[in-house]
Amino acid sequence: MRLTTKGRFAVTAMIDLGLRSTNGPVALAAISARQQISLSYLEQLFGKLRRAELVESTRGPGGGYSLGRPAAQITVADIIVAVDEPIDATGCGGRENCMGEDNGKCMTHDLWTALNTRMIEFLSSITLKKLVDEQTAKGVSVVEAPIKRAISSVPVVKPIRVTAPNSVFALGAAAALTK
Repeated sequence: MRLTTKGRFAVTAMIDLGLRSTNGPVALAAISARQQISLSYLEQLFGKLRRAELVESTRGPGGGYSLGRPAAQITVADIIVAVDEPIDATGCGGRENCMGEDNGKCMTHDLWTALNTRMIEFLSSITLKKLVDEQTAKGVSVVEAPIKRAISSVPVVKPIRVTAPNSVFALGAAAALTK
């Protein structure tokens, strides 16, 4: 099995999200800055995580992503599978035709299949909550800067000054003054 950046980044971003899940939706831009992962790449990954219902999105000011279910119910295997990361050490992708269509399995096919089973069991045994708790125990800081909201709770009233004439008569009077 080869774990690519897709799986690594998805797990890292989910841990970051899990650490901050009690503070409301988390912006992908904030995860991108903290974890140094491209924002466009995170958008692709979170689209897949959302389709797998591991995260939920909130639109608008103050929006972002939150966990789709409790962290204790999300496993590393769920995350990796959601982003289309294959968990397969066989050369044939589990099709049992390692030696070609007519020649069947290679001599080590059963070994790699057993390894696949162990990897899936291992990754399924690790929950997002466990990973978040480990980071918290290590002292990872989750202090957030106050969110600047685009919408104020207090209405802003600015008087409007009109310098243009407001009627045909005022327009005529203004035109007469400029002559």
